[in-house]
Amino acid sequence: MVIEVFGKVLRELRVANNISQEKLAEYCDLDRTYISLLERGQRQPTVTTIFKLAKALKLSPSALIEKVEKLVKE
Repeated sequence: MVIEVFGKVLRELRVANNISQEKLAEYCDLDRTYISLLERGQRQPTVTTIFKLAKALKLSPSALIEKVEKLVKE
């Protein structure tokens, strides 16, 4: 469940920042298909990936995790 929620939060933040999967992947030095897998809840990010994603989305890693945690608790 946490993996799916992380994917939902990631997609919402990416769309809110008007960034394509391709651009986000480029900013994070990741593959676009990996971003897609994360957003669909089919892959679990590493701590390093969380830091890269947060930086690209202009928020702290803890803020990213906090958004996930909030939705998981609901």
